Amino acid sequence: MAQDILMVVGLGNPGADYENTRHNAGALFVDALARAAGQTLRPEKKYHGLYARIQWQGLDLHLLNPTTFMNRSGLAIKALADFFKIQPQQILVAHDELDLPPGTAKLKKGGGHGGHNGLRDAISHLGTNEFQRLRIGIGHPGDSRKVTGFVLGRLGKQETEELNAVIDEVLRILPDAANGKLPAAMNRLHSFKPGV
Repeated sequence: MAQDILMVVGLGNPGADYENTRHNAGALFVDALARAAGQTLRPEKKYHGLYARIQWQGLDLHLLNPTTFMNRSGLAIKALADFFKIQPQQILVAHDELDLPPGTAKLKKGGGHGGHNGLRDAISHLGTNEFQRLRIGIGHPGDSRKVTGFVLGRLGKQETEELNAVIDEVLRILPDAANGKLPAAMNRLHSFKPGV
């Protein structure tokens, strides 16, 4: 059976300064997926990022965390997709989402970038917005002027626990999402409540 998702990308910024920041929620998810498969992401120059190919839960997946900085994520995504001839609709891009509360996540296909620089660059490089998204909630600081400092701030203890809980839930539904059972996966994920 052909997989619907062949490549999972985690958006974030590289380096110690950005470790465990809210903006790196997508990259933290891909790290967790690699760990679940007993793998580690390793630097790969030709893909401009940290890369691993995993066999997990019957899936064969290419994992990528770009190390280009957020606003140039598309460069890395396109390099890997072109090399393995992966179509945009077979790519799942995991990213932080201000419009969702911490401890929640939603799957989505297509749509705009919503001001997210990583998504903006991915759309620009791929030439389409028709890729899958995993929107990982980080909440909103309540004032648009505070957004930059908020997303680049480190996750607190409770936020980390909530993020880990929702990542675990995404790992549970990912095989269905990748194997053509997206509606069932979405229903389960979208009804997930942290701490329940």
